[in-house]
Amino acid sequence: MKSRDSLLRLKRFQVDERRRRVAQIETMIAEFLRMAGDLDREIATEESKAGITDMTHFAYPTYARAARARRDNLSRSADELKEQLGEARQQLDEAVGEMTKAQGLEGRDKSGERTEFPVKQLDAGMMGLRALQA
Repeated sequence: MKSRDSLLRLKRFQVDERRRRVAQIETMIAEFLRMAGDLDREIATEESKAGITDMTHFAYPTYARAARARRDNLSRSADELKEQLGEARQQLDEAVGEMTKAQGLEGRDKSGERTEFPVKQLDAGMMGLRALQA
């Protein structure tokens, strides 16, 4: 019984950990997209100050070029995090399923539907089975 409680606590911990991971990734994605939006506005401001929007122009603002590179990196990172988010959500679903199974076992144990065989009795049965097979 105590091992069932430990198993259930472990499964709950794993579910909580997976939920934290999903929330953390979602927060990071939102933050990266917000920062990319801020950089878009800064790029537009620099381009309007210079009056040049063509990146290949020799007088294109250096800050705007650097901000574009930073924005592109943030966008790529957000895309990679979205892939990780999918994996993390899948792991969360699996952990929830395992926890549900563990809760079902605990409920079954408490209701008395499950009968446990002593280990010695199980071992004796396996030895008898092996003797018959030989």
